[in-house]
Amino acid sequence: MPPVCSEDTFGLTFELTHPAPRKRGKTMPEPEIERAERDKAEGKSPSTQAGEFVREEMHHVRERKHGARSPQQAIAIGLSKARRAGVKLGAPKAGRSTARVRKQAARGLVRGRSGKRRVSPRRSRATEGALKRESGSSASKSALSRQARGAARRRGRSSLHNAAMKAVHTKGKEGLRRAGQKTARSRQRHSR
Repeated sequence: MPPVCSEDTFGLTFELTHPAPRKRGKTMPEPEIERAERDKAEGKSPSTQAGEFVREEMHHVRERKHGARSPQQAIAIGLSKARRAGVKLGAPKAGRSTARVRKQAARGLVRGRSGKRRVSPRRSRATEGALKRESGSSASKSALSRQARGAARRRGRSSLHNAAMKAVHTKGKEGLRRAGQKTARSRQRHSR
């Protein structure tokens, strides 16, 4: 690199032969990574840790940072980011998704374990551009409600019951009281 001459405020000339060294090391962690690490420290499941990434992705769609074709696509993007960030979230089982999706999930897991964070800028821009053209309504309350209801229906009644029982055990007294009040409000609204 050729030396660069510069003049400061006092009229003194000096020569820069090397650019200032770049600081290497840890960069500022993203909020979803921090929350996922907190969940991991608390002993929560990988799917709970990954939920932080999905939540952040929904916020991105709502803020119109980019769109998504459907709530499922937004969820898939969040899960993919979680795997690449090192959350030990397994690939979906055979029969639950296509071979291509399972292969990509496995690749994301390997990438998360390796710790490499190099991203192709050109690919990033292309992805971002494609998502910007998609709708923002896929993260609306009604769309997410539809998605949650469908997922619950596919899991079956016993799974729903087990989830409710687990919630009862983990909510605590105050949480149960609030949940009861919310249930009463819902019942009243739907009885009309």
